[in-house]
Amino acid sequence: MTPPTPAIVTQNAVSPLPRWALLLLCIAYVVPGFVGRDPWKNADVTAFGYMLELAQGRTPWLSPLLGSMPPETEGLLPYWLGAWAVQMAPAWLSAEMAARMPFLALFVITLVATWYGVYYLARSPGAQPVAFAFGGEAPPLDYARAIADGALLALIACLGLAQLSHEVTSYLAQLSCTALLFFAVAAMPHRTVAPAVALVLGMAGLTLSGAPALTAMLGVGGMVLMVFAPAGHTDHRWRWAAMLAAATLAVAAVAQGLDLWRWRVVGFDGGGKDWLSLARLLLWFGWPAWPLALWTVWRWRQQIFSRPGQRHLLLPLWFTLVSIGATITTQPADRALLLGLPAMAALAAFALPTLRRSVGALIDWFTLLFFTVSALAIWVIWIAMQTGVPAKPAANVAKLAPGFVPQFSVLALLVAVAATLGWCGLVWWRASRNRAPIWKSLVLPAGGAALGWLLLMTLWLPLLDYARSYGPQVRSVAAALGPEPGCIQTVGLNRAQVAALQFHGQLSLQRAGLQDECQWLLVDSVSWPASERMVRAELWEPWATLPRPTDKNENLLLFHRAAPAR
Repeated sequence: MTPPTPAIVTQNAVSPLPRWALLLLCIAYVVPGFVGRDPWKNADVTAFGYMLELAQGRTPWLSPLLGSMPPETEGLLPYWLGAWAVQMAPAWLSAEMAARMPFLALFVITLVATWYGVYYLARSPGAQPVAFAFGGEAPPLDYARAIADGALLALIACLGLAQLSHEVTSYLAQLSCTALLFFAVAAMPHRTVAPAVALVLGMAGLTLSGAPALTAMLGVGGMVLMVFAPAGHTDHRWRWAAMLAAATLAVAAVAQGLDLWRWRVVGFDGGGKDWLSLARLLLWFGWPAWPLALWTVWRWRQQIFSRPGQRHLLLPLWFTLVSIGATITTQPADRALLLGLPAMAALAAFALPTLRRSVGALIDWFTLLFFTVSALAIWVIWIAMQTGVPAKPAANVAKLAPGFVPQFSVLALLVAVAATLGWCGLVWWRASRNRAPIWKSLVLPAGGAALGWLLLMTLWLPLLDYARSYGPQVRSVAAALGPEPGCIQTVGLNRAQVAALQFHGQLSLQRAGLQDECQWLLVDSVSWPASERMVRAELWEPWATLPRPTDKNENLLLFHRAAPAR
């Protein structure tokens, strides 16, 4: 006989997280990273480069090129979104900020879809807490809301979410569409229109963003789950299963017509992956959601495959396993693992009603120490950059980022101070007694992750722009070229370098051999000397070596056309 649910939750344990606090936390996490920074290497600036080419009409919409190179991913939808945003943006809005607006909206959709998906899963019959003999157990709707709050906190707390969710790449579009598909399958037994719209948008968007195989696997898994783990009337489950099947077949046909199917499985040989780096990625990327997800699987192990199936466990478990499978077998691994974070956070949320007090205290103390020390280090290094004291951190910054000139911003300082005070208030609240809500154990992890990201994007933003963007190197290239350099031939430049040179330097680049009248030649140092089929080295004389300040191995070589012999 299957034992009752392990969730034992009282009424006072499901008091809601104040909406203003949750909204403020989301704003503090979402907005920094989209505002005020340069495009970073490599995927971020590369995607932005294709968007600019499309927006300015320099390349076809169905086969975009950047420096005569096609995109590395087949999904064109993210490039279209950014290009349309640039074209429709008012004149006062910069191109990079305009391109980020659709992706900011996609990130918001990810958070909203995750919350509502977990909310409807928590309303499943198998997810309900134990009913007390004399009453007093948590009401179903309040319980579902508290679990959804916990899932959103768990998602924000994931360390791997921060940078990748703020880039204008296809991976953020895939994350958002995966969350929409997750919400659609979760909400089908409870709603009609919203899940149908989310299903179409999620599956179509995920396919057009370059992940048709993932779309098919998630669609088939959702269809099977709808049949064998229903949460509503049997006639409805067959209707929704049929819709999932039809949508899966439709997007598969679209992917076939657009030639989006690609085999990207890699091995673990010398050219593939190594287990150690993969283990490190799995360890930190989904922290702290994955330990709680494992705890959920353990505590609910006897309910997972009971009849009827426990869809509140099987749905996020399937999405998580598909993501981990893609992480192990495809490249890039971190981008594949990113898509599983909403489902992993959902699993983590269902651990909250089963956590022992000692486990919650361990999470609190570890989180408190980790993020407090991290915030303190960020503040100390920022003070050292501004004043030179302490001397050792200032010297380390000067060594790692030679040529960097610290900048001071009153607005950034005020925001950072407010965030730090908010963290202190949150710690004080958590340390006080009689805090019963089941989501309490994830408040400090989510608040600490938001604090760390916000401090980096305010106090350290000039340093990170200097270290992570191509701006300083491109400015040195422009200075060496002088005013009105004309066309510039290139050899060996990758997509990110081409995008940065065109954006930061407004340079006219031509692949070597396409334009013989150019007076300048720009070469990646690892590509020189070039093949004679590309360029005749004797026609060019060295002009300058232009390093990237924070990477000694990333140099650009500038050549000028040699004067003809008389």
